[in-house]
Amino acid sequence: MIVILGAILGAATGGVLAWRRKGKPADIALYVFVYMLLFALGGLFLTLILHRAAL
Repeated sequence: MIVILGAILGAATGGVLAWRRKGKPADIALYVFVYMLLFALGGLFLTLILHRAAL
């Protein structure tokens, strides 16, 4: 669940950041993809850490 939330939050952050920088649609799509990937990966590690700490 944290991974999905991170992906959504990352996509929104990347899209807004590229839009504010007056990016073209391809630039916006690239920012959305990269930020979504990074935030989802961060969410994955956070999920693993929380799971390991609970055991």
